[in-house]
Amino acid sequence: MALKLVKDAPTVWNYLNGVVNLYKPAGVTVQQVRNTIIHNLCRDLNQLEVRPSLQRVVIENNLDAKLVVRKVEDLSDNVLVTGPRYQPDDIKCRFCANHGRFTSGVIALGINNGTNLAFRLQQNRPLRVYRVTGFLGKATETHFADSRVTARATISHIGSEKIGRLLAAIQASHQRKMFELSGIDIQSQAAYELACKGTIRPADNRLPMIYGIRLAEYRKPFFTIEIHAINETEAYLGELIHEIGINLKSCAHCTGVRCIRHGHFLLEDSLLKKDWNLQNILSGMAHTNKLVNQHPDMLQQSSSSLQGMEE
Repeated sequence: MALKLVKDAPTVWNYLNGVVNLYKPAGVTVQQVRNTIIHNLCRDLNQLEVRPSLQRVVIENNLDAKLVVRKVEDLSDNVLVTGPRYQPDDIKCRFCANHGRFTSGVIALGINNGTNLAFRLQQNRPLRVYRVTGFLGKATETHFADSRVTARATISHIGSEKIGRLLAAIQASHQRKMFELSGIDIQSQAAYELACKGTIRPADNRLPMIYGIRLAEYRKPFFTIEIHAINETEAYLGELIHEIGINLKSCAHCTGVRCIRHGHFLLEDSLLKKDWNLQNILSGMAHTNKLVNQHPDMLQQSSSSLQGMEE
């Protein structure tokens, strides 16, 4: 079937409902990303063929004493009076994750009716994958590179093998913590059956949980680790880098955080800032709909959940 070019703004507006995969640059807040998306959508929609001005009925007196009824343009509904047809307040947006200003990478945004889908994706707490880069030998106040240096230490005794052993110990401690919170012995049959059901998720969405962590690259003094986690925050990842430096008998701070996967949203499918326009966003929504149909677990997990401490 041949594709048809649509220039009618109301028709395009009816299809502007869904979730789109974006690439958030570092140094930009999610609120700034939201404002940019809304501004670009309003600009592109107003460049299409918008609805004409409303008509009003006018009754005039003719020269031959007959009344003439005709329709004229209602100037109160003219674009020059009311402004552009599509305003920023008309578009609703909701993010599936709240990345910090320092974090870059994949972030999913629900637009208009897609905000309900974005809320379901957020409540489902899909697994996110990060590439976090740290700098050995310096510690900062906020554990990130944009703050004051508070400590310095030597790093000549640190090698990739030592970092790898430490990361393996961190992963093992988090896996052990999952079963401890559920009240099940990690060596028991019940623990095996619980793990077979899928990713074990904490009942409290404020509890960060690491499912996998490994050393991706080591170029002294820089090191990059890959983290598979849920319920994590930018501050938690910065503290993790700081603790890794301390456990290595040194100090460290975070120089970069990049999200490379959010559930089934991949880095290579995300829209760069130069592609944040109406046409590409509509294409991204169509791709997201295919992902949701192919992976229904994005909206409803069938895996088990851990019980809270108080239970």
